Amino acid sequence: MPEATLHTYTVTGMSCAHCRSSVLEEVGELEGVETVEVDLESGALRVTGHLVDESEIARTIEELGYDLSSGSR
Repeated sequence: MPEATLHTYTVTGMSCAHCRSSVLEEVGELEGVETVEVDLESGALRVTGHLVDESEIARTIEELGYDLSSGSR
């Protein structure tokens, strides 16, 4: 299997530990996702996995009520 890929984003609109937990849980359930890290202070979202569908990450974040911008991949 190929090496896992790291996808980095910035999520805006998160303001508390519950926001962070929601993002961790929902993104973590997406197909291909192995690890999810969220830095509440900076809004950084790091997703590692195999064949992760970035449009699904964006849809999930938007459904949670936050805004997402791509960073480095």
